[in-house]
Amino acid sequence: MIELKQLTKRYGQGAKATEALSGLNLSIHKGEIFGVIGHSGAGKSTLIRCMNLLERPTSGEVWVGGVNLTGLSKQRLQNERRKIGMIFQHFNLLSSATVYDNIAFPLRLARKGKAEVEAKVNELIALVGLEAHCNKYPAQLSGGQKQRVGIARALASDPQVLLCDEATSALDPQTTDSILKLLLDINQKFNLTIVLITHEMHVIQSICDRVAVIHQGGIVEEGAVTDVFLKPQHPVTKDFVRGEQSQGEPLELAAQASGTGSAQAVKITFLGSKTYESILSRTVRETGADFAILQGTISTIKDTPYGQLIVRFEGGREQIDATLAKLSEQGLDVEVMN
Repeated sequence: MIELKQLTKRYGQGAKATEALSGLNLSIHKGEIFGVIGHSGAGKSTLIRCMNLLERPTSGEVWVGGVNLTGLSKQRLQNERRKIGMIFQHFNLLSSATVYDNIAFPLRLARKGKAEVEAKVNELIALVGLEAHCNKYPAQLSGGQKQRVGIARALASDPQVLLCDEATSALDPQTTDSILKLLLDINQKFNLTIVLITHEMHVIQSICDRVAVIHQGGIVEEGAVTDVFLKPQHPVTKDFVRGEQSQGEPLELAAQASGTGSAQAVKITFLGSKTYESILSRTVRETGADFAILQGTISTIKDTPYGQLIVRFEGGREQIDATLAKLSEQGLDVEVMN
């Protein structure tokens, strides 16, 4: 659906040039919710603005729906952009226009008839749950309501892609969750491809199917959210995951509890239905090892349950080794902490 090929974006010239994106490659599939996460200055906003050519890349190609946007004339690019909706961190609404008129704005620009505009706007107002607010102005709305207007406006032209640039970072946690649920509902109802740019791992974990981690203008890790979240490889990814799980000192203490011979600290990851099975207790009964849970969490990644435990096993070396082997045989991810 979206293909970025060797994408490079530089600002300035000569010795003062800054490279925001550096030979970046990325593929996003039709109908998925794809997250891009990175720290401030990593290149996130430049990346998403290059996807619809609000920022024209210095080199490389941007393909959306089989069309190379970087090779189009100005008129053809304008037509293709109608297939790409975008919502912003600070809403970008017309302050002097009502909710109804903000949503109607792109339709009127496209010279749609009055009856068509009215039908579409009313449909979108109902979709985002703002029926009681259609005649209000942005100053009369909460942050969450403003973002719902932004989402409805972005959907007015029936886009194939919805780009979200830090769409929830200006919102409180409860409102963030409601906006994320709305985006998930829209994705499922219209099979709309959604790209989310964020610095919040919670956003990725809540609704994304796949994620890319951007650092210093390049993608350093990419994959299914379950893989990247539960088994991060790059230091930047590990930093995001550690921040989301609030695991600092407890993990270090667990690692220090790793013994030789009579005790061993282990991180065990459960995924899917195995999260709720009594695998651990059943296994230690079979092997004769004892254990203490040092830290644990059960949560979900999108709609997939998972659990992670930091466990100290105690007993003879053979008992501990047999326990780890049996846990692995039953499909759990077992990581010895040294």
